[in-house]
Amino acid sequence: MGNDFDADTLRDVVIAFRDSLVTHKAIINALNVYPVPDGDTGTNMSLTLQSVVADLPEPGASMEDVCKAVSHGSLMGARGNSGVIMSQILRGLSAGLSGGEIVTGPAFTSALTDAATAAYGAVGNPVEGTILTVVREAAEAGAAADQSSLLCVMDAARAGAASALERTPSLLPVLAEAGVVDSGGTGLLLFFDAALFVIDGREIPAPVMPVGASVPTMQADRPDGHDHAALADLRYEVMYFLDAPDDSIEGFKAAWGVIGDSIVVVGGDGIWNCHVHTDDIGAAIECGIDVGRPHKIRVTDLLEEVEEQDWVKQAASEVSLVDIEPSTTAVVAVAVGRGVGEIFRSFGVQHVVAGGQTMNPSTAELLAAVEALPAEGVIILPNNKNIIPVAQQVDAQSSKSVTVVPTRSIVGGMAALVSYDPEAELDANVDGMLEALAHLVQGEVTMAVRETTAEGFAISDGDWLGLAQGTIVAVEADAIAAAAAVVGSLATDEHEIVTLVVGEDSNANEASTLVAQIALSHPDLEVEVHSGGQPLYPFIIGVE
Repeated sequence: MGNDFDADTLRDVVIAFRDSLVTHKAIINALNVYPVPDGDTGTNMSLTLQSVVADLPEPGASMEDVCKAVSHGSLMGARGNSGVIMSQILRGLSAGLSGGEIVTGPAFTSALTDAATAAYGAVGNPVEGTILTVVREAAEAGAAADQSSLLCVMDAARAGAASALERTPSLLPVLAEAGVVDSGGTGLLLFFDAALFVIDGREIPAPVMPVGASVPTMQADRPDGHDHAALADLRYEVMYFLDAPDDSIEGFKAAWGVIGDSIVVVGGDGIWNCHVHTDDIGAAIECGIDVGRPHKIRVTDLLEEVEEQDWVKQAASEVSLVDIEPSTTAVVAVAVGRGVGEIFRSFGVQHVVAGGQTMNPSTAELLAAVEALPAEGVIILPNNKNIIPVAQQVDAQSSKSVTVVPTRSIVGGMAALVSYDPEAELDANVDGMLEALAHLVQGEVTMAVRETTAEGFAISDGDWLGLAQGTIVAVEADAIAAAAAVVGSLATDEHEIVTLVVGEDSNANEASTLVAQIALSHPDLEVEVHSGGQPLYPFIIGVE
């Protein structure tokens, strides 16, 4: 193609980008430098693009309709900070491309510049060495290229993005410390790979684990009593179409038989639909390359899928919409855990959206919760830093007045709700909640999911991490020691109350031991213990 593309080409690029993010999800997740279990970049970006693809019209639609679908799907499907930034990039691109039926070099250059501007505008304090740097330098490189050829512009933009990504560790010390490049920028680079694949037939690079990165250990991999034997110990489902001679398929299936099981290969006349369960994604793809051309590659993390499905199902049954009386101001809170849901309902929260660490709800899910409430003013409590930017997208899409009180944890939500009055006006409630949060310091304990170096600590997979105000303050062999260190880091002579929210991975004996240790170290502090039942974080701690 080379010089231009139409609406169907743009549609194909978006689909190829989605497929690439799914294939590379585990690799992108592994680049996250912080070792806590959270909504990882690859997961959030791929889920955001799933929503975009679901919104796309059928082939033959106009450029305006495709661009509207990309813009709407990315906005409503955005998950986590990385998903929000990616949605702004796609929205900037689609706005710039919607003016004509054919995309030329100058049109793409202008749209990519708009996308970079939109991305920077979505972040309160832009940090260089992130996806922002990558999209900006891609746009600058594209603008310096020969504008008479779209392919030249794409080539230059891709080269600019790759160069910027390679330099991210020199711009962001935390990346240099961990020895990796930025995860969000890695995901964005796949957009240019997808575009060059569609318009010029170039192969999208296969997933390769970067030096310095490690695949995070799923909570389900640990000896926690969950039964995943049905997965036959093989982690990934790999599927793709394979263009290959018919007489090569028996050898291909034999090669797959060495690295996996549940093998299904059907087709004929040179085109085959292939499926395997394996622990080695790269080898599964390389087997296809050896005999032909694999394309439309899809990779599913079977363990993650089962774990998330179980969690979502359980959360939906435990934390749901309650009987609602009309009020002046209503509250939507994001949380998971039977005890946490009960705590929030006792404070008067009308709708609890299931979500938190490792599962960030989308803009659409939060919007649906807001619209379901019989109140003109609604407060959203995200209770997670990664959900705050998603929640902030809701007000512009809602018929109601929506304000996000930027709570970063369960204890933050609890502290804010102490001042909640459903009959008070929205602004008065927000002011009271922000005032309450100003007197709170908070922390948590969780198990490290990857081996890394962060904030001066050498961390091994399985270490217990104590975090105070988002900073690692302890790396310990047990959760109680980590929690005690967090309280010691947070508490001063001015503080009076410690709130402990105990998760599903802890128990009454551990909580009692921790309370006794706090009493010895800080005899003037009153300790309140709540059974939250939240996963992954055995202790969430607030000090007021």
